[in-house]
Amino acid sequence: MRKKQARLPLYIIASLLFGLKTYIVYRFMFNIELENRMQEFILFVNPFVSAFLIFALSVWFNKASRQMKYLRYTALLFSFVVFANLVFYRQFTDFITLPQLFMGSNMTDLGSSILTLIKPYDILLFADAAIVWYLSKKKESIVSVQYLKRGKAFALSMSLLLLAGNFFLAEMERPQLFTRAFDREYLVKNIGLFNYHVYDLVVHSKAESQRVFADGNEIPEIQDYIKENVMITEKSDMFGVAEGKNVIFINAESIQGFVVGNEVNGEEVTPFLNKLVEDEDTYYFDNFFEQTGQGNTSDSEFLVENSLYPLSRGAVFFTHGSNEYHALPEILEEEDYFSAVLHANNKSFWNRDGMYRSLNLDYFYSEDAYEITDENSVGWGLKDKPYFEQSIKYLQAMEQPFYTKFITLTNHFPFEMDEEDKSIEPYDSNSNTLNNYFPAVRYADEAMEEFFDHLKQAGLYEDSIIIIMGDHIGISANHNRAMSMYLDKEEITPYDQVQLLKVPLFVHIPGHGEGETISTVSGQIDLKPTILSLLGIEHTNDIYFGNDLFAENRKGYIALRNGDFITDDYLSTVGMCYDVDTGELIDAEEEEATEGEPATGASTPCDEIKEKVELELGYSDDIIYGDLFRFVDFTEEKQVEK
Repeated sequence: MRKKQARLPLYIIASLLFGLKTYIVYRFMFNIELENRMQEFILFVNPFVSAFLIFALSVWFNKASRQMKYLRYTALLFSFVVFANLVFYRQFTDFITLPQLFMGSNMTDLGSSILTLIKPYDILLFADAAIVWYLSKKKESIVSVQYLKRGKAFALSMSLLLLAGNFFLAEMERPQLFTRAFDREYLVKNIGLFNYHVYDLVVHSKAESQRVFADGNEIPEIQDYIKENVMITEKSDMFGVAEGKNVIFINAESIQGFVVGNEVNGEEVTPFLNKLVEDEDTYYFDNFFEQTGQGNTSDSEFLVENSLYPLSRGAVFFTHGSNEYHALPEILEEEDYFSAVLHANNKSFWNRDGMYRSLNLDYFYSEDAYEITDENSVGWGLKDKPYFEQSIKYLQAMEQPFYTKFITLTNHFPFEMDEEDKSIEPYDSNSNTLNNYFPAVRYADEAMEEFFDHLKQAGLYEDSIIIIMGDHIGISANHNRAMSMYLDKEEITPYDQVQLLKVPLFVHIPGHGEGETISTVSGQIDLKPTILSLLGIEHTNDIYFGNDLFAENRKGYIALRNGDFITDDYLSTVGMCYDVDTGELIDAEEEEATEGEPATGASTPCDEIKEKVELELGYSDDIIYGDLFRFVDFTEEKQVEK
């Protein structure tokens, strides 16, 4: 007797449950901006399209037991993918990329950070997988299907048709979505989380092949672009003011610009940094942006050392740590500088030990160089105060002049602090992360003040310039409700979100006496040419995308890794153009046709800069993916193949 067809096959049940669950996560757990009803519709449709494509493949298994097994494990696997992205998103407001899956060795160092991101109700993300598991085990006879070949072909055709329809709507809503995909949120919003991961795999494979096929012929075009659009030939008035001095660079973990000059519970958050702003030997840049991608602190290091952009996917330190670079340590070595990084953490974390060799760094003082105990450590490791105190002996032993970088740890998510280290009370909001951030920042501020005292006592202060830079944001967009409360705003808009990417930058030159606050738009990519200029080192034969912070005729914009940008007049984010001073949205205006020329369509003042930003990000990616510096001899005016 022929078996009856199921009224509702399990693959359809699984598709409906999984699609509904994924939409709920999209809508209420990811902070995805929706600008119109079409975007809302696409966001609703794409998880069901992806789910149907995934689960409908089960009909190609002739045996019911294999069909059920495929559905069980697929539901479980893809539920875990949603869960993993959600946990990642809670910290970084971003989606996992394939290169990050290869950085799993870092997870052993994350410890409690991950645990704080997992919520008890996350177990509900696996409810649909549990239902599918139960039905496949207990109701196999009524939920399995046995299609003829044409039935199987119909299921596959329907899946592909729905997918094509999804892509068509996405392309209508976001033209050139796949060719200009710097922003992962746009991809997830328009094609869904799972199609995004497939796309990411394709992009990763393409990127990995770039090095194989690169031959150095790409270099002249990049050099021409830099000479025409980036390079400043005139020296700034600050050129050589710190010639021969030591450089002490502090990568201040997770310190954002909004804390400088602000209070919490009536107490200054950063009293030392506030005094430094007013110090006559300090230049303070209050319109300075972090430009990191998924590599966080390691990306900030990459930006400073190379004046190249980090990658949009993964961390350069991890994915391309063996490339050839023309970094600050290599250039300074030619001027007889000794270079070192002092960071009381595992030397292999973010592949630092490997990347530092590629940057020609002379020495890396990792956790092995420090005395770390349960009493002097918290969260990610050695507390900042003992870290700076223990580091002084290494500075005193170094041959001068030296270029040293300090990477702090205490002010790191989840901002754990021992009670005895808290000088101010936490904030009071619905976000423990934001609440605990302020005491952690205050501790870091106190640690840096003590470090200045240590330098003076060691006789190193007068012969050094000290640069303090926030490496990346500490408070992600997932805490916007609490952040709006602290900043006394009704809500955090996309414009506000970009403004919160400001991090403090201090350039302190003892004895200089001409310091001031500078509000020119600037970013981390500008540090390499700035440091070289301050030390009086010319670098005309170089490839970089930043400008000397003190120079005239700067290029006038700062590009973020996702393709957003800020200029002296405008701010562009999520496809919208804002007045940078007022935050007012600038509507696109229709261009009028002129004699002999047709109208070019609606545009905003941001469009022209956007083309440069995308070109610049693309050139930087080409350099990294193709390992193009292996074809360049920076000691010659012309490139030579090695």
